[in-house]
Amino acid sequence: MKNNFYLSIISVLLYSIFSFAQSNEKNEDTIYNMPGAKSVVDTAKSKFLANPISEYNEAYFILDRLNTSIGLPPNQINLETPQAALEHFLTKAEAGKYQEAAYTFNLNLLPKTTTIEEAAILAEKFHFVLKQRVKIDWDNLADRPDGQLDFSTTTNKAVAGKPRRSVAFGAVKLNNRNIVLRVQRVKYKHYGAFWLISSNTVENIEPLYAEYGPRKLDRMMPNWARVQLWDTPIWKPIGTLCILFISYFLGRLLIFVIRKGLIKSNKIWVQSIAKKLSKPAGITMGILFFYILLNELISFTGRYASTLYTILLIVVIGSITWLIMKLIDYIMVHIAENRIGDTNPEENSEARMMLTYISVARRVITFVVIIVGVAVIISQFRTLERLGISLIASAGVATVIIGVAAQSTLGNIIAGIQIAITKPARIGDTVIIKDDWGYVEDIQFTYMVVRTWDLRRLVVPLKYVVSNVFENWSMTNAHQIRPIIIHADYTVNVNKIRAKFRELVEADDDWDGEHPPKVQVVEANEKTIEIRALCSAKDASHTWDFHCRLREKLITYLVNLDAGAHLPTSRYQHTQE
Repeated sequence: MKNNFYLSIISVLLYSIFSFAQSNEKNEDTIYNMPGAKSVVDTAKSKFLANPISEYNEAYFILDRLNTSIGLPPNQINLETPQAALEHFLTKAEAGKYQEAAYTFNLNLLPKTTTIEEAAILAEKFHFVLKQRVKIDWDNLADRPDGQLDFSTTTNKAVAGKPRRSVAFGAVKLNNRNIVLRVQRVKYKHYGAFWLISSNTVENIEPLYAEYGPRKLDRMMPNWARVQLWDTPIWKPIGTLCILFISYFLGRLLIFVIRKGLIKSNKIWVQSIAKKLSKPAGITMGILFFYILLNELISFTGRYASTLYTILLIVVIGSITWLIMKLIDYIMVHIAENRIGDTNPEENSEARMMLTYISVARRVITFVVIIVGVAVIISQFRTLERLGISLIASAGVATVIIGVAAQSTLGNIIAGIQIAITKPARIGDTVIIKDDWGYVEDIQFTYMVVRTWDLRRLVVPLKYVVSNVFENWSMTNAHQIRPIIIHADYTVNVNKIRAKFRELVEADDDWDGEHPPKVQVVEANEKTIEIRALCSAKDASHTWDFHCRLREKLITYLVNLDAGAHLPTSRYQHTQE
């Protein structure tokens, strides 16, 4: 009942939104006083003039014509510096005086028939794109006619530099490429040089507006819904919450459908997908649906718009990366659990070797996916390119610093790959490290977990494993031989002990039969003889229990043999004078 109620709400909301959008699609340009999506530049029928750039000058672009269709900028407009030119455009556009704002455009790449009214529409469209998607780099816009940035030195001496004739103030992505927005210094005839928004930037206004212009809900909302809250129409945050609400329940619905639809399958791997991947898939699809629907229906503008879209893009890429990581994790775990034999028996060396490969590969691939995800996020933002350039410029120093700081971590990661290739230790191996006996329980990115016989966990850096001597009792064969040492008197009959030991070994189920029972006198001192009995079993764990039982039974036999006459004794000889 509860799920049906949620489904009904979602259906009603979606139907209302898209029905309203469809009913207002024909009149969208008249409902909202914004330029339509139709281009004012008719490139098919219009005629273009020849290249306006004449001779070269490093301080400015020399033009043989400028804005022939609308005329030169009025004298009262301050276009002397890059900062002044862009400030004039934004000030006039904010005031709705788009014709005055259009005089900051270089229209030389547009048709010669472009009118001031069409230029004003372009100004309005460009203003909308700037507010929505562009974070203006005011630090790069000098307030000097030559475009140079002011430098300060410790000696307060003047720094000589070259004038700039083209200055970037922002960038925005379009069709998988960066459109760099610039102001340029131009000189026409005998007039002094001044700054305009570049002709290439103006040429890209229409495609940018087509990509980032007002969406359906922007155009169809009535005027009473356009009450401003923090420089944003109040309907936009409300609409965003509605879309978020719909996306949330869509994600929940997808989780429910995957779980209920796949859990009934007879195949184990399908049931595992329903249990382990339904939630990551539902969350990722809900986030992706929210991002797509928001881009299609609502466009944010203002000071926080670029930050909002940046955060959304990071969340989308991060969620997709997270889903891929979960998928890889699921595949690796599924192979480990269902395609590899039992790794508990130490004699199953092939299964333990494959489990080690999978464990290391799982972490290496996860690490690579994270690096790729971070790289994709960084590649989406031009502002982060300066960081990359700075790192490259200081690559020598940065490499030394990072190498010293991360030497241990990087060494352990490389050691993990080396362990996977050379196999000095595998998951399930019995090892002795730092005088502790245990089993290799897991191999992580930078360390190995050893479970000792008393259930402690030793965390051993992988560099230690590849750089130091340690014992691996399961490296080639899990079969093991252990000695039993007992001390007896010189009078003992060793053959009786040998026969008894053979009897005890052959009667025990832990004997693997590979090594015959053997009893030898290996040492003799002034008091006792040292007898060593060798026993073998299939692995270290069974051998340990086996030899402890045999030791106990041999001691019992020695105590009862001839009423304990052969136990170690000390003899004293008393002489009478």
